[in-house]
Amino acid sequence: MKISFELEPGDIERFHEALARAERRVACADDADIVEAARHALRTLPIECAPGYIRRRLLQVAGLVEMLEDEAWALPQPERAEVLKLLAYFSDPEDMIPDEVEVIGLLDDAIMLELLLRQIRHVVAAYDDFRAARAALGEAVDEAGRIGLARELARRRDQLHARMRRRAVREAVARVGAGSAA
Repeated sequence: MKISFELEPGDIERFHEALARAERRVACADDADIVEAARHALRTLPIECAPGYIRRRLLQVAGLVEMLEDEAWALPQPERAEVLKLLAYFSDPEDMIPDEVEVIGLLDDAIMLELLLRQIRHVVAAYDDFRAARAALGEAVDEAGRIGLARELARRRDQLHARMRRRAVREAVARVGAGSAA
């Protein structure tokens, strides 16, 4: 079954307020604390009882935590801040629908995660490609091979970082162009 609904300006404003709280948390919290709060939420929220749509969005948070902690990926600070903002929102206990409410308690989290994941989709896609490239490179048997693989992986990482930024800029320019045409 597919359910559609519209968010009114007041609804959107509440999401923006929650996001502003998350941004303030990111500004004054340590990255490790935000990541640990997200891990705690993943362990304690009733995710397994949530509907599939909600469960899929919430489980994507685990992939974001992995991405932030992947030293070889070395996510640059601007994109890192966006991911941390998403994690801070996810782990915020003060959201619109209390998480303990059966079936719908995590709906507001899933909606906001969907919106935020769309904003960072180029980052997520680049990381997925990075992981695939790392797997394709395989393992080296000696020191020289390890150095060569590390160089190749770093080269690919830099290409993917540049690609995710180009795509984000291109998309932002398109949004501005569409906004001025309206």
